[in-house]
Amino acid sequence: MQGTIFHYGLLAALAIGLLLAAYTDLRSRQIANRLTGAIALGAPFFWWSSGLALWPDVAIQIGIAIAAFAVLAGLFALRVMGGGDVKLISALALWLAPADFLSMLIMMALVGGVLTMVIGGWNVIRRKSGARLSVPYGIAIAAGGLWIIGIQYFPAAAAGAGNLG
Repeated sequence: MQGTIFHYGLLAALAIGLLLAAYTDLRSRQIANRLTGAIALGAPFFWWSSGLALWPDVAIQIGIAIAAFAVLAGLFALRVMGGGDVKLISALALWLAPADFLSMLIMMALVGGVLTMVIGGWNVIRRKSGARLSVPYGIAIAAGGLWIIGIQYFPAAAAGAGNLG
């Protein structure tokens, strides 16, 4: 079923959800539970449209999401990560193949590092060095997710578009 309008519509909905998460995190430093819940609830439709088998494919997706949540919940308990970030990454793990999820985490960390340096520099310029650094990490998570969607899932659609002529 991969390659159908429904499949790419789901990917577009995920991309919109990630953009909304980045925007709301930037504006209010919160990612709504409804948004991460909608992203998580969209994953089974994506599995179906991708033709994933319940065993072992879907089981692996769920296992990785649970493992990611467990590790990230520990970071939340240490006050290293926000709760919305933990839930968004875990929901995204339901969508991405294991190798793609790892690539997303690497890209997220790179973007997050740059974002942290920019916001830290901005605080220094504004002479707020004593203030606690608040980084809207939803931007980095969304960037990593959008990067994977763009390089792994949409190239097939772009290649097929050239044959429409």
